[in-house]
Amino acid sequence: MIDQEKIKQGVRLLLEGIGEDPGREGLADTPERVARMYQEIFGGMEEDAGEHLQKVFSSQQDGLVLEKDIPFFSTCEHHLMPFYGKAHIAYLPDGKVVGLSKLARTVEVYARRPQIQEQMTVQIADAIMEHLQPKGVMVVLEAEHMCMTMRGVKKPGSRTVTMAVRGALEDQVLQEQVYRMIRL
Repeated sequence: MIDQEKIKQGVRLLLEGIGEDPGREGLADTPERVARMYQEIFGGMEEDAGEHLQKVFSSQQDGLVLEKDIPFFSTCEHHLMPFYGKAHIAYLPDGKVVGLSKLARTVEVYARRPQIQEQMTVQIADAIMEHLQPKGVMVVLEAEHMCMTMRGVKKPGSRTVTMAVRGALEDQVLQEQVYRMIRL
């Protein structure tokens, strides 16, 4: 459960720590605004991806299913700075498919937590394998990390790409087919 009061206290301390007056006009309501924002952007802490992946439909579809270019916004757990990009999810059904919006919702569950991209990629793949039980899954995330853009090495525009494959999609031929479909 997100503790709004602790967030407000923390924001006040942060403002004081950087030499600001948390009581001045422009900052007086900032702790409250940040607490409400954190409720929203870290809402995945209280969600279970399995809830979204429970509603499945019988299907004779046995070819690849790809939902690509799913936008996401997350927060790096190392610097508490945003990273954002696109997720691509491919799976090989085994008698059942899930509503496409449920794949996007699964991405959201994991994106809305303090996170590292590598872990998020694996969590999405594992959730789909566990709850949908396809023959295989491949998850590709591409993201820009503000901790690399705004600070440190300062390389705006650089993207990090991560991939997790499970089951039948460990096959190189199928992976190449997914990459071709992503580029369409």
